[in-house]
Amino acid sequence: LDDALTRLAAADPRSAQVVELRFFGGLSISEVAAALATSVATVKRDWQFARGWLANEIDADLRSAP
Repeated sequence: LDDALTRLAAADPRSAQVVELRFFGGLSISEVAAALATSVATVKRDWQFARGWLANEIDADLRSAP
């Protein structure tokens, strides 16, 4: 997860911040929006994108593992 999150941060820093605040910080969507000074809709889009992106990355990592 850490490697995938690092790759996400390089590709889309705000989405990575959303994951960190939601998953590790336990913040709600509205709390993340306030913390990042953005809209709830933007956080929802970033959260959805990040979840899918991370799932694909982790799946690819597992398929390529020996």
